[in-house]
Amino acid sequence: MTFQPTGEERPVKVATGVTVDGAPISYLVVLAATVAALALIPLSVVLSSGKSFPMSQAIYPLVGWLLGPVAGALASGIGALIGVFVAPHTTTLPPATVLGAAIGSLAAGAMAPAGPRCRWWIPLTLFFGLVYLLYAGRAVVQNGVAPVAALAGSFIDWSALLLFALPTRLLAGRWLSSPRPTRLSAGLFLGTWMIAGLAHLTATTLVYFVTNWPAPVWLAMAPLAPWEHLVRCVVGSVIGTGVITGLRATGLVKPRWALY
Repeated sequence: MTFQPTGEERPVKVATGVTVDGAPISYLVVLAATVAALALIPLSVVLSSGKSFPMSQAIYPLVGWLLGPVAGALASGIGALIGVFVAPHTTTLPPATVLGAAIGSLAAGAMAPAGPRCRWWIPLTLFFGLVYLLYAGRAVVQNGVAPVAALAGSFIDWSALLLFALPTRLLAGRWLSSPRPTRLSAGLFLGTWMIAGLAHLTATTLVYFVTNWPAPVWLAMAPLAPWEHLVRCVVGSVIGTGVITGLRATGLVKPRWALY
């Protein structure tokens, strides 16, 4: 550039229209509709209720990473709320479904390694820790479940909590922002294990306080639940890799608190 401008420097901003916590409302509507649509597709049976869990559980983390914590929680919560009406076969307890979806996306958006919201994980970790104590504690103390059976049956819950509390949360957040597809996929898989597990913990605790399934169910969940969770992670990774790669290629406006 050989010409030196003499005019006043002006900041240029991309117009985003109406936003919710920095995320365009059109994005929120589209992702809420996606969550509701995926609620129609069952992935596996829920042992405690005889119903099934929906494919939408695999994208609760993705919604939080795309929109940020607040807008993501709102989109997933609205989508899950619609889903409990249009797909009751994939809903055991409607309030648990909606709360699990919202808190999952909130936790996903709070995985930022830096910035003004990088410490949101602290109160969330304390919250999830309390929820797990209520969940496993009720099983052992009130319902007589052996501690080993409770730990085995809740493996995906306490492993998700542990990974979220440790620096693995930051590792997954960095991989999500990587331009390399392999690291992006790895970040999606690891992050989905954490966040979908925390969403499962929140929803399952509410369900358990209502149904109080017997001790044999805990032993049955021990080998089956990790495989079900693996399905969530694979589905979330496949969908997330395609969506994030496409968003980067098209150059659409990135929400303010997005992690990708």
